[in-house]
Amino acid sequence: MSTSVWLIPALPLAGAVLNIFFGNVIGRRAHWIAVPALAGSFVASCAVFSRVASGETLTTTLFRWIVAGDFETSVTAYVDPLTAVMLLVVTGVGALIHLYSAGYMHDDPGYARYFAYLNLFVFSMTMLVLAGNFLLLYVFWEGVGLCSYLLIGFWYTRPAAAQAGKKAFIVNRVGDFGFGLGIMWLWSAVGTLDYAGVFKAAAALPPATATGIALLLFMGACGKSAQLPLHTWLPDAMEGPTPVSALIHAATMVTAGVYMVARSHAIFERSPVALEVVAWVGVATALFAATIGLVQTDIKRVLAYSTVSQLGYMFAAVGVGAYAAGIFHLVTHAFFKALLFLGAGSVIHGLGGEQDLRKMGGLSSRMVTTTITTTIGALGLAGLPGLAGFFSKDEILAAAFVSGHRLMWALLLLGAFLTTFYTARMLFLAFYSGPRMSKEAAHRVHESPRVMTLPLTVLALLTVITGVLFGIPSDQGTRFARFLAPVFPVHESGHSGLVALMLLVMTVAVFAAGIALAWVRYMASPVRADEIGRPKTALHRWLLDAYYVDALYDRLIVRPLLALSEFLARVFDLRLIDGLVNALGRAVVAGATRLRRIQTGFTVNYALTMLGGAVAIVVFLLSR
Repeated sequence: MSTSVWLIPALPLAGAVLNIFFGNVIGRRAHWIAVPALAGSFVASCAVFSRVASGETLTTTLFRWIVAGDFETSVTAYVDPLTAVMLLVVTGVGALIHLYSAGYMHDDPGYARYFAYLNLFVFSMTMLVLAGNFLLLYVFWEGVGLCSYLLIGFWYTRPAAAQAGKKAFIVNRVGDFGFGLGIMWLWSAVGTLDYAGVFKAAAALPPATATGIALLLFMGACGKSAQLPLHTWLPDAMEGPTPVSALIHAATMVTAGVYMVARSHAIFERSPVALEVVAWVGVATALFAATIGLVQTDIKRVLAYSTVSQLGYMFAAVGVGAYAAGIFHLVTHAFFKALLFLGAGSVIHGLGGEQDLRKMGGLSSRMVTTTITTTIGALGLAGLPGLAGFFSKDEILAAAFVSGHRLMWALLLLGAFLTTFYTARMLFLAFYSGPRMSKEAAHRVHESPRVMTLPLTVLALLTVITGVLFGIPSDQGTRFARFLAPVFPVHESGHSGLVALMLLVMTVAVFAAGIALAWVRYMASPVRADEIGRPKTALHRWLLDAYYVDALYDRLIVRPLLALSEFLARVFDLRLIDGLVNALGRAVVAGATRLRRIQTGFTVNYALTMLGGAVAIVVFLLSR
């Protein structure tokens, strides 16, 4: 089993190295290295999963890494049911996105570089998931951040893409600063960073210490998973290629924060305050992002704000102690959101690069496969009963209600209604309403090639069957929760069948209401393109501008820091520091200029100086 474990990250790393160093030679055949590397990694993940499903867990060390005094750490892999699930998601969805990219990026001049970055990202993400200690977790936490910077800014000649890459990198550094402090505090508190030692010692942590460590760790999660107030980078990250959005910002990197909090639940459970903060930040983010998604006109930005919102649901789940429900929503979200991003990419590909919903419509008859699969993904996100998103979201809502967080449940239910509305709005505007593009653009519309539609079909199938296979609740929890029982103990249902039925009916009613309202607004009568996204009220303008959060950060943080930097550079550095250094230099030069006058070169002057010195000595001696 240990060989299979290390094979999972080794294959994408090998693919990345080959495409980095031999990309000029490999050229357009780069996918023949990258795609098989991910396929092999997925096969190895399946082998590990089958062993874990039979009851095995594994801790395996590759080599000793750092030994410094009392501190010692190794490159160690820790494999349990949670690890196995995450590996399947990362490598499985990653392999499909790699395959899709072969069609989507086929004309790009940076083809080999793209697949090198993509392989390198999956290597970093698998190592993050496999890490057996917090230091290794931190290293590859930063690794996926670096890869996201490279992939978001892949088209670096575009100013918007370059800016988006820098923004993602800088905002994540803010969260990672807290994450690093939390890890250092954790080591000083328990004397180890290995998972086994940390989780064993967590039970003895003082609540105040546990609260401080947990909140610092959660600060890192807020940056990586785009939670308030560090969410602003993810919508701008849509400047990268669409498959990058599907991989990094739907299925893998942004879920790293949820995985880390769930993995560290032993620490968070020592601090009820920290868990409440996690839950309420998740709820606030879910509602905040969902309202912004209502009015976006860029198809990828709708999905971006949807991702931020759905990550909020995951944090709300882990915050109320429903860890298995949060991870299950992570899995289902990876399927239907990756499907939606790839479906959006197929639409963009079919329309020659168009992303504006106001210039779409009427695609259902021209892009049949894309329409069917994207509709399944959208209904999965919206929560159609029977699809994966319905089961995972219902588990989160039920957990919030049962845990006594009734206000939280109501707000999450409102968020589910908004989710259904903006998802249906996107679906209607893109596929089922009348065409709004020019006749020339309509003539060019075409279905994507098979290499792109095959991943869509597989993800649609997973969206259909995952909930039914693993998400049906029972008194002993869902099948998924029972699989994760060695990591997260299964809690018995805390409510009666009548209450469970009521919650289910409410969820279905919210779904139906959202679909109905979107239908009335966008399908019952034709909607003019110039009316979509045009602010009609102050609130509408607020939502279009994402509550002016970016403008607020620019005014309160960016501009003052820029002004301070310019002051330090132009006044403090140039005038004060450089002035002092230059003044000292001038003083030395001036003193030397005066002293050099003593050296006249005339013997008479030197003799007189010697005579004067002798007289001074005689006078001094006689005066004693």
